[in-house]
Amino acid sequence: MKAMQVISLTLLSVLAASAQILKFGKCPKPAVQANFDVTRYTGKWYEIQKLPTAFQKGECGTATYSPKSPGVIRVLNSELLDDGTINSIVGSAKVKNPAEPAKLEVSFFETSPPGPYWVLSSDYEGHSLVYGCTDFGLFRMEFSWILSREPTLSEETVEELHSILSSIGVNVDKMVATNQDETYCSAMSQ
Repeated sequence: MKAMQVISLTLLSVLAASAQILKFGKCPKPAVQANFDVTRYTGKWYEIQKLPTAFQKGECGTATYSPKSPGVIRVLNSELLDDGTINSIVGSAKVKNPAEPAKLEVSFFETSPPGPYWVLSSDYEGHSLVYGCTDFGLFRMEFSWILSREPTLSEETVEELHSILSSIGVNVDKMVATNQDETYCSAMSQ
């Protein structure tokens, strides 16, 4: 038991230092988007808010999804870093179980295990609420993104999406807004 405590405390320290959202306990099992249509979901999405992550350091975040093969979507995530450079990464999202197409697994590196990408809510044309959670022994690491087809999203919609997250135990006060200011982000379109 001592070894498990040491490992858990070490993991907690590392993840806390890298701004991950780490909580005690197992991952919740939230309901996902009913009748999810991956084809309608493809296209460009703007990041409006997120739980902080160690792998996202910039602003003007976008995610572009395109069909790759049956049940697989190409993922292109981009952001503008403080030094004016664009940071992009390409990966893929796969439907793990055709009976639950809103539960995707995303991977960016062949050597790393895929991570959960669950679409909790989407109207396909305006907003998307994404949640992911991974268990690490006594703790869980949570991810969440609020996405929009436009660089802005109404406060009313954001509050509705926060309500969904709160209902599964996510502390929405930890969500951080992504700068999508047109002037600031114009470097990404060049």
